[in-house]
Amino acid sequence: MNAPYPAAGEAARPAHAPDDHPRLPPARTGVLLANLGTPDATNYWSMRRYLNEFLSDRRVIDYPAWKWQPILQGIILTKRPFTSGANYRKIWDTERNESPLLTITRAQTEGLRERLVARFGDRVRVEFCMRYGNPATADVLRRMLAEGCRRVLFFPLYPQYAGATTATACDQLFRALMREPWQPPVRVVEAYGDDPAFIAALAASVRRGWAEAAEAFGAEPERLVVSYHGMPERYLTQGGDPYHCQCRKTSRLLREALGWPEGRMVTTFQSRFGREEWLKPYTAEEVARLAREEGVRRIAVVAPAFAADCVETLEEIRGEVAESFEEAGGHGFHYIPCLNDDPAHLDALEGIILRNLGGWL
Repeated sequence: MNAPYPAAGEAARPAHAPDDHPRLPPARTGVLLANLGTPDATNYWSMRRYLNEFLSDRRVIDYPAWKWQPILQGIILTKRPFTSGANYRKIWDTERNESPLLTITRAQTEGLRERLVARFGDRVRVEFCMRYGNPATADVLRRMLAEGCRRVLFFPLYPQYAGATTATACDQLFRALMREPWQPPVRVVEAYGDDPAFIAALAASVRRGWAEAAEAFGAEPERLVVSYHGMPERYLTQGGDPYHCQCRKTSRLLREALGWPEGRMVTTFQSRFGREEWLKPYTAEEVARLAREEGVRRIAVVAPAFAADCVETLEEIRGEVAESFEEAGGHGFHYIPCLNDDPAHLDALEGIILRNLGGWL
């Protein structure tokens, strides 16, 4: 159940309005969190709908439609829903009948709502949406406007900016706004992968995970692998997408916060799709190289590009990446969870929100 709002003020006619003017809800400020998305279920047709929406996004796959859509509709969406559905079933919450990403994003929203309502009462609305799947951006925005939100702070939950994440979430919001007769002023929270409170929360989680791994292994890990979601290399070299640079900066700030030497951490990129070159080194290949060429036997892995654990962390890292390391000779693999709804993470997100609400509340 969502954290409750205080008793709402009654709808009323604006001051000086004629008696026949419609009653309006009290003016409020909305905070709309956005994450990537999730299928509604793991069956073939649910996965196909989700993957079709995701892989048809030109921000994600930028090939011309005449070239890409026949491949997508005729080949990929015939087979991939089966394999993706199998991966989701490994992590699916069968009691709630939803993915961990949805569960965690809802918990983050409720935690932030409780904090902001404690500060501002009924003057604020805090909700979340998904770029792909449900709850859809347009549906949530429409509900917020109906509840009186006359200003909206849009917060894409991506610590590092990328066209395929932050930009497409904004695209969807702006498309939804195009259909609204009354458009509120909108602010968008910029990437926050260098925010001091975020880095502090990330460093604290690594220290905890490092200690847990040391206890489980009987010795400290030899490397921390900092794995980010990948993207085609040409998005950086030809398009100037800042994602790669921002990932590297997050890694550097994390290492400095931990007080570690450079050799203890390695930055990698995961989730490659297709045949072209993506940002390197690839996570699965790099952990195998560490074991095979450098004799590393114990590693910990953290994924700072994800605000919430999802199929890319819970299945890909704990499955494919772990297997790659172990098959190459490693025997100690420890995954450090995303920050999720950890209080320190919510503290950082709340601070970012409050700064961006400056002058509004």
